[in-house]
Amino acid sequence: MALATVHSRAQTGLEAPAVAVEVDLAGGLPALAIVGLPEAEVKESKDRVRAAIANSGYQFPTRRITVNLAPADLPKEGGRFDLAIALGILAASGQVPADALDRYEFLGELSLSGSLRPVRGALPATLAADAQSRTLVLPESNGDEAALAGAGCVRTAIHLADVAASLVAGSAGSEPLWLEPPEVAEPPDLAQGADLRDIRGQAQAKRALEIAAAGGHSLLMIGPPGAGKTMLASRLPGLLPPLSRADALEVAAVASIEGSGFKTSNWGRRPFRAPHHTASGVALVGGGSSPRPGEITLAHCGVLFLDELPEFDRRVLEVLREPLESGYIVISRAARQAEYPARFQLLAAMNPCPCGYLGEASGRCHCTAERIARYRGRISGPLLDRIDMHLHVAPVPHDVLMAADAASEDSATVRSRVVEARQRAIDRQNNDNAALDPAGIERVCALDKSARTIMEQAVARLGLSARAYHRILRVSRTIADLAGETAIQRTHVAEAIGYRQLDRS
Repeated sequence: MALATVHSRAQTGLEAPAVAVEVDLAGGLPALAIVGLPEAEVKESKDRVRAAIANSGYQFPTRRITVNLAPADLPKEGGRFDLAIALGILAASGQVPADALDRYEFLGELSLSGSLRPVRGALPATLAADAQSRTLVLPESNGDEAALAGAGCVRTAIHLADVAASLVAGSAGSEPLWLEPPEVAEPPDLAQGADLRDIRGQAQAKRALEIAAAGGHSLLMIGPPGAGKTMLASRLPGLLPPLSRADALEVAAVASIEGSGFKTSNWGRRPFRAPHHTASGVALVGGGSSPRPGEITLAHCGVLFLDELPEFDRRVLEVLREPLESGYIVISRAARQAEYPARFQLLAAMNPCPCGYLGEASGRCHCTAERIARYRGRISGPLLDRIDMHLHVAPVPHDVLMAADAASEDSATVRSRVVEARQRAIDRQNNDNAALDPAGIERVCALDKSARTIMEQAVARLGLSARAYHRILRVSRTIADLAGETAIQRTHVAEAIGYRQLDRS
């Protein structure tokens, strides 16, 4: 046979579209041409494939070889097609049975010796292959990641020679030599790591963290250096409920397509991303000529912590406005477009003034009103309006900080209340309170007469926007859920209004 077709998968956003690797052997001067919109890495595979076939004990055909990656209008990148191209050449030249290829899909980069190297996006490719009822053959290094899909349609291999021998054995009726992927470990104990009981004092800040965790709300903490803002932020992931299997798979799929790949030790953990304030807009939301996910996508279903918020470039912060509302980001380039999920929980921290000590009794702050206004003006009003809760974090008194018997709730205790509150929201509206749309707010955030009165007063005195009004209602609903109350009461609304620090000032 001079023509063979091998199934493989490309990578576009979180999707893994099917690619047919067609190999044709024809007469003429020996040459290898790859067509089908290949990027530079794919074009370079001709040299890797030639050396890998020869060093695996097979004969590289001395004919004119044409490799077509279909569909032709889909860009192909990376070394992920090496294995499929090599097997297509071996099948077209009759060295492996071509009829055994149709039941499988192949992904893997080849070294010059023929051994298989890992590729990005193994998990999305596994899920896509399972939907087509095909077995996906991957490098052994991707086995842990692919096994997370829980599908029985994934096999791993170490070397090109092992894959070719398995195809021959399977065609001859013998048992293939594929390696089984490892078992999936249980999600880790969420209580490991930073614990809330390590923080002395800061009762109001801890309460705000609990409310934010229970409703999925965004939170901005404003306070002087050393008040504990960063310590508080690092404890939020430990208060969040465990991921559902669907969300855990989506988080793992995002990490799978990112450059460093997914680490199975992070299976079931909510991500916590804390980019430096020098990060660019592309680093934050994603982009590039070949679109890659940014920090907001890598924080999907987890926490995005922006420390020293006013130090970020204002234009960089503005790119957060749409994802905060929509929960996804669409990256458009001239020739390519990719959509990524971005349901992250924003947690931010800032100082009250440029020097950081505004309002301290020591009087060491000498910032003028103009400097303070310019400092806070680095954060736009529309972005602040989209943050559910603004909280002032005061310094911890020395006697509280140095107390030997200072008792505090641990993260596990608070998390149990958070899980119960979130479950109430799921049972009622099938999503978190922070995700309520206007119709949902009207349905589940109804106020009685006394609660409506205090809300009307707040709207009038603080000049709240419609968005801020809705966010106060969402936070009020979460506070009521934490209290186990069906209806939102006056005290719940009053507490929610208290978390709009910047509106009050």
